[in-house]
Amino acid sequence: MTTTSAKSDETISIPQSRIEELRRIVGDRNVLTELHQRAIRAATPFPFRVDKWQDYLPDVVVMPGSTEEISELLKFANRYRIPVVPRAGGTGLNDGAVPLRKGIVLDIKRMNEILEVDSENMTVTVQVGINNQELSRALKPFDLWWPFDPASFPVSIIGGNIGTGAWSLIGGVSGHIPDLVISMTVVLPTGNIVEIGEAGGRKIRKSSTGYRLKDLFIGHQGTLGVTTEATLDIFPRPEAEFSAFFGFNEYEKAYGTVKLIGQSFFRTIAGTVLFDEEKLRFLRRDDEAYIPLPLTTKSIIASAFYGTEGEVEAASRKFFEIVEGSGGSYLGEEISEGDWAARHDRYHLALHGRDTHGQVMPSTWHCEDAAVPYSEIPSVRKEWHSLVGKFQKLYGIFDDGGCFFYTNNPFRSWGDYLGEIDIFIPEMEFDDEKWKAFVELKRGLSEITLAHGGSITACHGATRPGDADLIPVELKNGMYDIMKMLKRSFDPNNILNPGKFGLDSAYEEERVAGVNQ
Repeated sequence: MTTTSAKSDETISIPQSRIEELRRIVGDRNVLTELHQRAIRAATPFPFRVDKWQDYLPDVVVMPGSTEEISELLKFANRYRIPVVPRAGGTGLNDGAVPLRKGIVLDIKRMNEILEVDSENMTVTVQVGINNQELSRALKPFDLWWPFDPASFPVSIIGGNIGTGAWSLIGGVSGHIPDLVISMTVVLPTGNIVEIGEAGGRKIRKSSTGYRLKDLFIGHQGTLGVTTEATLDIFPRPEAEFSAFFGFNEYEKAYGTVKLIGQSFFRTIAGTVLFDEEKLRFLRRDDEAYIPLPLTTKSIIASAFYGTEGEVEAASRKFFEIVEGSGGSYLGEEISEGDWAARHDRYHLALHGRDTHGQVMPSTWHCEDAAVPYSEIPSVRKEWHSLVGKFQKLYGIFDDGGCFFYTNNPFRSWGDYLGEIDIFIPEMEFDDEKWKAFVELKRGLSEITLAHGGSITACHGATRPGDADLIPVELKNGMYDIMKMLKRSFDPNNILNPGKFGLDSAYEEERVAGVNQ
């Protein structure tokens, strides 16, 4: 059994004696070396080189049960310079949990206990291997609400959400993961255990004591530490939930109405979603997501509200006035309530719709998740579709699933939007040429985003092929240099998730500087 050094391409061995060391740390049954156990932890829903799966196979999977075990595991990895990749649910639409340098996959799913429900201070403290849906169910008897609501709600795990800085469909009313995490226990790459939060108290939500270190440990994709416990913000369960879908005969009308909704200052609005014409065209041939709409409907706005009955009723009346006054037609309760209720049901379906010839297409879903200023949405949308069309004509495997634009800002429904263009790809057809084309397409989409003052990613992370090499372009004027400094400082041996964000370059620069001295 072999692994690859985190600092170079040099191959190093993991002899049986070291596997036995791992067993002593976490127990025999929690060290997995079988091929199928390693293989299922080597991929994510992001389009994958199926023909190259062995290149990303970890050498061993370890499932710790405590913070202390993770600390010992990372000390072990530092002694032998073995890469460690933290993994939660593996549902992220990027390659953040893919072991690019093989080594150890640290699977946190055994650590799934609720440690405390504090209804007085409105917090819950958990081990971060817990599933979002299970946490929500556990809080319901207390009449409390875990409001984090990603598309992957039934399957994603808190630790992975923290590692990616994840995004919520209803962030306008309750915020996203960076807003909902109050404090964390984190094991640093060296094995040191630290408490990270707004301040010294685990349940303090706002403090000006020292640096804002909490934000550093959210969205780092497992490169700076392993979060083991978290204290989270929880809410009272809302009295009322209201959703409404409106159709428009022109995309431009719907786009303009989104601005009116966003600037209406509704305090109960959870989010607004704008469907474009290409998205509706795709939905009409998607067996799982089909919405029966007349062909004259060219765009849809969907909004959801949460709060007290009185607040939601008053806001919904005003909302109807705005949308109907702008040319929108209410699509009825069945579509409005049914489709909103089904928002989690179609996450990563293998058979996701039919191609333009009516044939069922086994495909993988690529979801762009750029952050786009409102004013730039029309241009970004047009250029995205144009680029995908160009690659479809050249290679024949990229199916344009249309665009969504979602409310992106926490606690407010104006400003930038999460821009998503969905591309469906039969990944079994990937070869070197078509994979290279996909990476070029991904890079091109991100370049369009950056050219319009946006961000490569709003939630999944810039760890995908085609994205990582653009991080220095987006984080210009010194930000990326600070990232490299921090990575070297926290992880001197580059053992935690090496190869991500292009941060291996930090160690090469350090080596070259040492030689020149």
